Amino acid sequence: MAYKQPISVLVVIHTPDLKILLLERKGYQDGWQSVTGSREGEELLPDTAHREVFEETGLDTNRYDLADWHYSSDYEIYPVWRHRYAPGVTTNTEHVFSLEVPFELDITLAPDEHTRYRWVTWQVAAEMVFSPSNAEAIRTLAERRQG
Repeated sequence: MAYKQPISVLVVIHTPDLKILLLERKGYQDGWQSVTGSREGEELLPDTAHREVFEETGLDTNRYDLADWHYSSDYEIYPVWRHRYAPGVTTNTEHVFSLEVPFELDITLAPDEHTRYRWVTWQVAAEMVFSPSNAEAIRTLAERRQG
């Protein structure tokens, strides 16, 4: 089994009025999140963001405004998912991106990863996501847009 790299992207997909797209993880009821995924090989992080958005939503980031925040944070990998990483790896570095789309788009879910999706206000999204770093990114997006 090839292990995942402990380097990932988080892509907050949003509309101009800050409706946020959330995806529910398969096998994790009410496990809402933005698009996330690990880097593969030596791909550049914007390429990881592009690939993950397409795989998880069917959206082509080249049609919209994908922004690299040039910001990352480290977090402890949830124990339930540590088997996907090499033995002893417990921390992941997550790089944040955002993708602005013109309105609430219909998306195509990856059925092996997600069960449903919702567009919600940024305030609701920040409360719904299970990951603290995801909530922080959503709040930061709102601060950037309102400030």
